[in-house]
Amino acid sequence: MQNIKTAFDNRKENFHRIRLQKDKLSKCGIKQTKMEISELYKIFTAHPIVTTDSRDCPEGSIFFALKGASFDGNKFAATALEKGCAYAVVDEKEYATDKRCILVDDCLHTLQQLARCHRRALGTRIIGITGTNGKTTTKELTAAVLGEKYNVLYTQGNFNNDIGVPKTLLRLTREHEIAVVEMGASHPGDIKTLVEIVEPDYAIITNVGRAHLQGFGSFEGVISTKGELYDFMRQRKSGCVFIDNENEHLKGIANGLELVKYGCSDAEGLFVNGRIVECEPMLHFAWRHADGNWNEVKTHLIGAYNVTNMLAAATIGLYFGVTPEQINHALETYTPSNNRSQLEVTADNRLIVDAYNANPTSMAAALTNFEAMHDGHKMAIIGDMKELGSVSHEEHQKIVNQLKTMPLEQVWLVGQEFEHCDTPDTFRLFENVNEVKETIKAGKPTGQYILIKGSNGTRLFELPELL
Repeated sequence: MQNIKTAFDNRKENFHRIRLQKDKLSKCGIKQTKMEISELYKIFTAHPIVTTDSRDCPEGSIFFALKGASFDGNKFAATALEKGCAYAVVDEKEYATDKRCILVDDCLHTLQQLARCHRRALGTRIIGITGTNGKTTTKELTAAVLGEKYNVLYTQGNFNNDIGVPKTLLRLTREHEIAVVEMGASHPGDIKTLVEIVEPDYAIITNVGRAHLQGFGSFEGVISTKGELYDFMRQRKSGCVFIDNENEHLKGIANGLELVKYGCSDAEGLFVNGRIVECEPMLHFAWRHADGNWNEVKTHLIGAYNVTNMLAAATIGLYFGVTPEQINHALETYTPSNNRSQLEVTADNRLIVDAYNANPTSMAAALTNFEAMHDGHKMAIIGDMKELGSVSHEEHQKIVNQLKTMPLEQVWLVGQEFEHCDTPDTFRLFENVNEVKETIKAGKPTGQYILIKGSNGTRLFELPELL
């Protein structure tokens, strides 16, 4: 087998394969020897586009043959090369049939370690973001604010898992001055794995709530897992953590960290404090730095609960030298997408569409916010909350109980979880979104202010175009 360095230095000579042997795995499962990864990194610097989809193969890119529950990327390596990839990284010997195949022990581990190598090579300042609710919105708001002054790379969509995070890092270039990387979790250890790839210089946990309890086991498991970001920052012994000063759960696990605080109060030591002006329906809030002048911002986001996301972005921007005027402009012009806190006005109704995700914490907050809105004709279409495990029935009943107290003309509950709850006769139950669609087609509600919220799996995002 050709020496990998010789093969790289003399690219005209094809090599049959490059075997990247890994040392004993570290706890996060991604450790390889420096020399082996450095040689692969040299190849990446010559071909700095990575793909994991054989249907999307830019000319000269590197294809990583990842595996999933129902697919094996190794089977598509030859196709990726045919479509224009310069190399294909595979982890099954039988598919290393082309001279451009690079055989490794595990494609995902190799992708992650390559990303960390790239992150270290560039040294870009990185802000790591996680949290139960609001992390994607905070990520986008923060990127918008920082974008007023810097060239910013940030996580696209929800690419916040063990595949999306390394792919985000591998998009870094020397032109980027700062990066905002979102990290998600559904099991203990997920954040630890991701932070050891990202190695953030700064960190923020938006909040902790009762979500993915089936994977975490308990609310305490959620706190512990999100806190793995704080654990990394303690080990780092540099950088700082941006924190919501009103969140007692976060304050309880933030000992020993350099904190930059924000919140809706006049507590001492706040870097930024804010207050809600109104929310009918768009959030209108004010913020200021320490004892400075107040800045009023009229946003395009629905929900009083979004004020902490706004304050987080303002705090981070101010910390990095973005002016108050630039911060205000970014926050005022940001428009939500992907069915997150969006207001849609149709010919027949006004809709609050928050159908991307739902958990007990975010659902209760959305209902509380909806109740505070002044309108005489309100209804709610509420979908199941997924991945709650043994507490699912209890948490869905709590939502039903909250709905009972609200002045709503109609309540539609969608999903099998609600079928087991004690619901009033006035509440309508639907097994799935298709039943809701048929009901709407038979007799559409009109003149209503409608909250649409549920987990993505309930597919309530299919309803707005019908209403």
